[in-house]
Amino acid sequence: MSVLTGHRIGAKFPRHAKAIAAQEMLPRDTYEGLFKFTFVRNPWDLQVSSWHHIRRERPDLLEGIPDFETFLRWKLDPGRPAQYHADMSILRQSDYLVDLHGHLIIDFIGHYETLHADFDEACRRIDIRTPKLRHSREARDRQKDYRSYYSDAAAALVARHYAADIERFGYRYDEP
Repeated sequence: MSVLTGHRIGAKFPRHAKAIAAQEMLPRDTYEGLFKFTFVRNPWDLQVSSWHHIRRERPDLLEGIPDFETFLRWKLDPGRPAQYHADMSILRQSDYLVDLHGHLIIDFIGHYETLHADFDEACRRIDIRTPKLRHSREARDRQKDYRSYYSDAAAALVARHYAADIERFGYRYDEP
């Protein structure tokens, strides 16, 4: 990557980097020549996944947080000190995909809810055979329907915080 970017420290982009980082670090022709794709997830389902992930990987962060709704209030509290594991899914997904003017700078948006079909489409567009997708961090103790975790107030909290994603990606709370 250093050869492409001209930056000695640009050996690779950090995990969960925004598309604008690649756009700014790569030569324009290189960036424009790449097929850029991403996958987004229903914000309400994403927060349930985050709850289970943190409970499994960093239960110490949840001391004093007895339930999912309390978790959401804590996680989405703008006054809370930064915490890497909690903050991984606090940014709006759309923020990862836009330039400084809010314009999309990627070519294809797949949805977690249609992962296999959308991944097939991304692979078709770059003309490669679709590899098998593994699911290595599946929460085995979660309920299938994310809505079972939510009160009306908790659902509204997520709707307010992720309004841009809900609008841009067409998500609705009442559609699992």
